[in-house]
Amino acid sequence: MNNAYEQIYNLSNLILAWREARKGKTKKIYVIEFEKNTLGNLLTLQKELINQIYSPLPLVTFVLRDPKTRIISKSDFRDRIVHHALVRIIEPIFDRIFIYDSCANRKGKGNLFAIRRFYQFQREVTKNNSRIAFCLKADIKHYFQEVNHEILISIIRRKITDEKVIWLIERILANLPAGKLGGGGERHWRITGRECPLEI
Repeated sequence: MNNAYEQIYNLSNLILAWREARKGKTKKIYVIEFEKNTLGNLLTLQKELINQIYSPLPLVTFVLRDPKTRIISKSDFRDRIVHHALVRIIEPIFDRIFIYDSCANRKGKGNLFAIRRFYQFQREVTKNNSRIAFCLKADIKHYFQEVNHEILISIIRRKITDEKVIWLIERILANLPAGKLGGGGERHWRITGRECPLEI
């Protein structure tokens, strides 16, 4: 896909991305402020993307307890629109190569799909509950803080040949919470408390 970047900043795509980003958040102050001049703000984003001068605003960090305590870094609303615009174009490219049973943030695959698959595997492994089986529950600790961005970009390059799309992805990945330092020659990606800025 050689014209992927043009598809990302296409105004129709940005409008659809804005609609997705605002779902369930229409009463939030930041959404209301953005929507005082929705078209103007979207055109500004489009111009920044076209000229490759787009720069994400610093992430805002806060503590969430639900019940596990997590440090979350949240992107500005305008940046979330860009995230949605990017995902709308590259998601179909990558979704087809994902593991079938990977359910997080995938269209048509959510909690109910995951539960159905779990019970299907349970029946198969236990021979219809005639024998004992065990299930391992695990999580990758600090995944977004620890993932190597150079390796990630090299994997993305296998499917994305448009260098402008790579530029945009790198811009998003390099975004840091306010007051944090990172990147540069040594590429300091391991920032304590940093979550993935690609919030959709």
